[in-house]
Amino acid sequence: MTNSSNFPRILFLFSDTGGGHRSAAEAIIEAIYLQYGHHFNIQMVDIFKKCAPLPLNYMPELYPKMVKVPQAWGLGYKMTNSYRRARFITASSYLYVRRSVQKMVRQNPCDVIVSVHPLAAAPILRVLGKNRPPFIVVVTDLVSTHALWYHHHTDLCLVPTEIARQRAIDFGMNAQKVRVVGLPVSDRFCSPPGDAFIIKQKLGWPGHLPVILLVGGGEGMGPLEKTATAIDAARLPAAMVIVAGRNLKLKERLQSKNWQIPTYIYGFIKKMPEFMRGADILVTKAGPGTISEALNAGLPMVIYSRLPGQEDGNVAYVVSEGAGYWAPNPAKTVEVISNWLNHPEQRKQAVQACLKLAKPQAARQIAQIIIDEYLPQALHRTDEISPHKSWGNQ
Repeated sequence: MTNSSNFPRILFLFSDTGGGHRSAAEAIIEAIYLQYGHHFNIQMVDIFKKCAPLPLNYMPELYPKMVKVPQAWGLGYKMTNSYRRARFITASSYLYVRRSVQKMVRQNPCDVIVSVHPLAAAPILRVLGKNRPPFIVVVTDLVSTHALWYHHHTDLCLVPTEIARQRAIDFGMNAQKVRVVGLPVSDRFCSPPGDAFIIKQKLGWPGHLPVILLVGGGEGMGPLEKTATAIDAARLPAAMVIVAGRNLKLKERLQSKNWQIPTYIYGFIKKMPEFMRGADILVTKAGPGTISEALNAGLPMVIYSRLPGQEDGNVAYVVSEGAGYWAPNPAKTVEVISNWLNHPEQRKQAVQACLKLAKPQAARQIAQIIIDEYLPQALHRTDEISPHKSWGNQ
């Protein structure tokens, strides 16, 4: 990222409370560079680490522990998910976070702000006041979007699905400020599916067998081991690829097993786009990023776990559109996979459903909106006020 003070300045607000926020921001930044070159001063700021006082600045470290109690998380998500409750949360916490937010704003003067986190808009828009740069929100939840994503002072809200757009309107946003663009993912996940047989050979997998890809996110979450064991015990006519992520203990346990079907164990990998294009069936948790990546790859899904509240809608979306199944236990997962293997025409229908839902141009479309629509407007407005304006009500 360039530090040139002569280049237009774009500020991305995110937090590592879940992997999707950082990934979405990085995907948009990548798209900006691919389409427009490195002619921008782009900064990424973690809103909890830079905008929150103690103990909220530890939220990125606390988040993985919080979601390990999914029912409590789901209850809290649903109880706060209304327009009035969301506004009460942001209003009551403002005095507590105000100074930290003001400091962040002073330290990061910019021409356009892009937020990929639901908690960024309210306090930062309040600090910035009326005379501010354009503020764009990119929603990184697919369907069950929380009311905190939708702030009526936002200049533009970019959402991944039509359902998310309708929720924005239901939560009081002006329909003219909401656009459906898809969920931004890295450009590596946006290539056409390609020849799976050739990809399998390059990856060292058996080209003559269907490949079942099991993932649990970067941390190897969900009932990954139990599900893999059940698939193996069923002796399905397929090969199995298991990605344990950063969960080293899980990887070691998996590697110590005597598998009955061809099985390949991996830790954290950077070849997930190739893995998805080479696989025939994906077994995954209901994370929005993974679902969007699978749709782009035309990879049918068996969803075996989800975060209550936040990811409930993701499951319903995939199932209702014919792109996959909900299988909340290993036996059901085996049943679904077995049916697809025995009826390949049904799996092909699911492939087509995935491709119909796919939005591989999302990141590039968002980049185009930022650079072509909002940056010229912001730079013109800045020049009228001061060429070195530092925004905000400090």
